[in-house]
Amino acid sequence: MAKNTSTKRVSIENIQPSTRTVVQDKKSTPEPQISAVKVPRAKVQVSSAESLNPRLLPNPPVSHPIRVKLVTMLHEQMVRLNDEVKNSQDSSNDVVLLSDQQLVVEALEEELQAATKNPAVYQNVIKSRIMVLKKMRPDVWKDERVKKSGQTQPRAGDQKPTLPKTIDTGLTLAEEIVFVPRLAADQEGLSKHGYVTAMPTAAELESAKKGVESAQGWELCDRCKTRFQVFPGRREEDGALTSGGSCVYHWAKPRRPDMVKGDVKPRDLKYACCDETVGVSAGCTKADSHVFKISDPKRLALVMPFEPTPASDRTGLPGAVCFDCEMGYTTLGMELIRLTATGWPDDSELLDVLVRPIGEVLDLNSRFSGVWPEDWANATPFDDGRVQLSTDATPVLKIVESPAKARDLLFELLTPKTPLIGHALENDLNATRILHPVIVDTCLIYPHHRGLPIRFGLKVLMKKHLDRDIQMGGAQGHDSKEDARAAGDLVRFRIRNMWQKMKGEGWNTRDGEFHPPLPPGT
Repeated sequence: MAKNTSTKRVSIENIQPSTRTVVQDKKSTPEPQISAVKVPRAKVQVSSAESLNPRLLPNPPVSHPIRVKLVTMLHEQMVRLNDEVKNSQDSSNDVVLLSDQQLVVEALEEELQAATKNPAVYQNVIKSRIMVLKKMRPDVWKDERVKKSGQTQPRAGDQKPTLPKTIDTGLTLAEEIVFVPRLAADQEGLSKHGYVTAMPTAAELESAKKGVESAQGWELCDRCKTRFQVFPGRREEDGALTSGGSCVYHWAKPRRPDMVKGDVKPRDLKYACCDETVGVSAGCTKADSHVFKISDPKRLALVMPFEPTPASDRTGLPGAVCFDCEMGYTTLGMELIRLTATGWPDDSELLDVLVRPIGEVLDLNSRFSGVWPEDWANATPFDDGRVQLSTDATPVLKIVESPAKARDLLFELLTPKTPLIGHALENDLNATRILHPVIVDTCLIYPHHRGLPIRFGLKVLMKKHLDRDIQMGGAQGHDSKEDARAAGDLVRFRIRNMWQKMKGEGWNTRDGEFHPPLPPGT
């Protein structure tokens, strides 16, 4: 397919990054009221030919030349993917191929959607999408076209589409609950990797308190590594919460591109967020404030003490609980801002609340936490007994007044013997300041071959073992409910594999208990 000859290749590095903060992005800028332009749809009937000229907006997020450059780059990647699908010589691909004009419209409408739906972070959204397209395989592009068109994926011959793996453990749900403690981590030695297994002593807390006082609020930025000062309660003379001005940083980790034929040495590290080479620029994202994170258990305990899971004589508690937390940056470090718990193995929803942190909020970390300022504005108090719906009829999250209250709500679902399931649980346990003796961490039951502290991400594990895509929200952030349930499914998949092996060795179940094989000759 011939490419639009008017397309000019431009470099993403030539486009100035957004100057808006992550916290203020998403929906914080009112959506422009447009009557002459329709919101993008999957496919559009075009009555006349269009060129790669962005559609007119009354309040464009950036200048027109920058919009032209971005839509051109977007179109270039779409053309490349469309050509690769066309050249695969698979007749089933014909239904997803786009014409030259359809490709132009596709790029224009995707750019328009970013400009109207996310004007505050327009450049970040478009540049992220361009990077996704650059790395996208033709089969993934084909799947996107099928989903947008609403068609059923065609099959060539007897070839069947790949479906996510289903999980059949071969056990009843009650038997799975009896089995899962076999996956509980041995907590000895875990403290070296961030897990808090014992409460800090009074002497340790006193030492930490003196250290904090001597530091006089000076911290190291978790993003750009700049030294800055924090003013809990605000600086008296000007009301500032931090010093050092704005923070310029890369929000994604650097990665080394794969070597290709002709390379004589490894390629330079590049940031996944903007494809910039490490060391070339200070960052592609700008936030209003520097932020910091505390990992030392003693300093964490100064903000909110750790508590062991209390004994409970409640009946009807879940056999196991999956939980996941989202954190944001405050003047006291990184604090809990959302807590989600689901039942296991039935996936029932047990608890999902926003949490008001102790310190003043510096950055909700929305790109990763999925918690946005409007979520807080729309949240209702947890104890008001009402369920409020948003404009799209989805429940609005309720908010509790403190991390301690959120922890108490979680404690109502647990006993010290309840298996607590999650991914990288040291982060969630430290955020809630919980000491729990029975943890099932997918980082530990699916260990990296190089050992801790290196670990596989939850998204990688889900794709590798269950062929499921999670955390696909991009700049919209993670969903803690999705992550909690994903960890639970990975545990069930591990149980499935273990039980298959045990059955082959002669194990069996009777009356809800597991019995080893009988000795030979009996």
